[in-house]
Amino acid sequence: MKLTIAAGILTLSALSAGMVRADVTVFAAASLAGPLDAVADAFSDDTGEDVVVSYAGSAILARQIAAGAPADVFISANIDWMDVLENEAAIDAVSRVDLLGNALVLIGGPTALPFEIEMLPEQLGSGRLAMALVDAVPAGVYGKAALVDAGIWGELETRVAQTDNVRAALALVAQGAAPFGIVYRTDAIAEPRVRIVAEFTGASHPDIVYPAARVRGGDDAGFLAYLQSETARAIFGAAGFTMPEK
Repeated sequence: MKLTIAAGILTLSALSAGMVRADVTVFAAASLAGPLDAVADAFSDDTGEDVVVSYAGSAILARQIAAGAPADVFISANIDWMDVLENEAAIDAVSRVDLLGNALVLIGGPTALPFEIEMLPEQLGSGRLAMALVDAVPAGVYGKAALVDAGIWGELETRVAQTDNVRAALALVAQGAAPFGIVYRTDAIAEPRVRIVAEFTGASHPDIVYPAARVRGGDDAGFLAYLQSETARAIFGAAGFTMPEK
């Protein structure tokens, strides 16, 4: 999939509004909220450096960085948006590392029962399937690919409730606004109001990889290296993320 940064996006002043400048500013995929906060806190305790993390969909964050938003580190939920920034020389390519992995699951409410993925159109009935933006946000891109692989995307395409990021899709199911949703395994683990009803095989979608890199001109104060430390790996692992082989 080829992704590009559209011209004429939000102004830099709008992007920066309300942001608190810290020693290290991290732009990170929404699905990292929680464990990444714990890693940032541990880093601050160990080094005395303040870390502020701004969470959103990877597509939104990449566009903000391309527009000059003041970030030091970017962590994407897929390689495509990191590739876009590398091609535009917006990140330090030498610093780039594949940090984490994840899995994709279908979730329902707390009383939902497991069923085969191919039965989703029937199970959905008149309801909507909550997904992140299927042509831009990584979780949505992965989810669409998995549904295409299962041969049911054509039946579901007009029945999807698309959200700006995967945590928003999770919230729709958790709040009962959508009967089912496609999210990362780590999201499902973190939300007690949902249940995993089916799991997508890794072969049904591109590999889920979270690359991290230093933003061009930024100063990560050692945070990028800390993200790869045993302390950070233990926190991410406890949240359900997988670690790429070193």
